[in-house]
Amino acid sequence: MTATIDLNADLGEGLGAWTMGDDAALLGVVSSANVATGFHAGDPTIMRRTCAAAAERGVSVGAHVAYRDLHGFGRRALAVDPEDLTADVLYQVSALEGIARAAGTQVAYCKPHGALYNTIAKDPAQAAATAEALAAFRPGLTVLGLPGTPWQEAAEAAGLRFVAEAFADRAYTPAGQLVPRSQPGSVLHDVDEITARCVAMARGEAVTDVEGGQLVLTPGSICVHGDTPGAVEIARAARAALEQAGVTLAPFAATPGREG
Repeated sequence: MTATIDLNADLGEGLGAWTMGDDAALLGVVSSANVATGFHAGDPTIMRRTCAAAAERGVSVGAHVAYRDLHGFGRRALAVDPEDLTADVLYQVSALEGIARAAGTQVAYCKPHGALYNTIAKDPAQAAATAEALAAFRPGLTVLGLPGTPWQEAAEAAGLRFVAEAFADRAYTPAGQLVPRSQPGSVLHDVDEITARCVAMARGEAVTDVEGGQLVLTPGSICVHGDTPGAVEIARAARAALEQAGVTLAPFAATPGREG
């Protein structure tokens, strides 16, 4: 049976005159774009440009929602009241939806960013608050996250479609959790290692965890980060390796109104 996988990347993470990564190049590689929604990075102009470029290339657009934390790039955990978090997430995804529609596409899914992504994988209250916002935005919306966590439970309880995500360039614990960025070896840089892991993940084969054990991940989408050194080359190599292995690349979430 032919395996199918999605490649996603975090895009639109500049701010004003400041840029991060090569969005144009990555849009030629990935099948889904997690577009920053202004709270950790991004601004209306960048959001519009990124959505337009994604639409032109047939890349699915996702809302990359975050804590309100521009100075910390959304990577600092914040004790946000659940009611405020729900409103913040709804505000962000709704803003991107308006811009995406004007650019000829729509928000197909949501992937929380950074500290929010990690917190809702552990904190049921914040997971529920995030799920409430997305269900209010669009019932049944597709969301990405770490499987077997409070986030998956909250998303499914809210009627959202949960899709498991894996990371091409991040180390995993034996329990299937990401090794914190503060620890040595948490981010992988060897292109051959990263591409081999991508192929294994797509095929449902084991990868090596941080302790040397074998870990099987079954993602519907694999993230290739755009803010690490050599990101474009790594992403291109990952896509090439997947295609050479006979894996089909396709978005995991259909753009509303374009199913089939």
